[in-house]
Amino acid sequence: QLQASGGGLIQTGGSLRLSCVDSGDTFSNNAMGWFRQAPGKEREFVAGISRGTFTTHYLNSVKGRFTISRDNAKNTVNLQMTSLRPEDTAVYYCAASTSGLTGPSLSLVYFYNYWGQGTQVTVSS
Repeated sequence: QLQASGGGLIQTGGSLRLSCVDSGDTFSNNAMGWFRQAPGKEREFVAGISRGTFTTHYLNSVKGRFTISRDNAKNTVNLQMTSLRPEDTAVYYCAASTSGLTGPSLSLVYFYNYWGQGTQVTVSS
C-alpha cells in the first residue's frame, strides 16, 4: 500500500514536500512516480525515479522547480516542490511500477501497478 501525505494550501511561490510511504517489501525493486489530476483534466505525469540507478524524469513545466527523491531504507519517495504556481493545483498521487522504467519511460502511466490515495495541493494566487 502507498500512503501519500504533505499536501495543503500554499501561496504562489511557496514550497511543499510530498511524501509517499510504501508499506510493502518490494519498494526498492519498483520505479516510483508522482502524478497529478486537476479538476476536469486527465491525470498527468509529474516526476519519476527509477529503481537501482535512481534516474529521474520530469514533466517539462516542473523542471527546475520540483525534485523527486527516494530512500529505499525508509520505503519512501518524496517530491519537493518549490516556486509553486496556481496551475500546480491538483490532487497528487504516488505510484509504483514493477517494470524496469527509466528515463522518459517513467512517464508511461499504464506501466504503474499500484497507486496511493492522493493528497490535495492547492496554490492560491
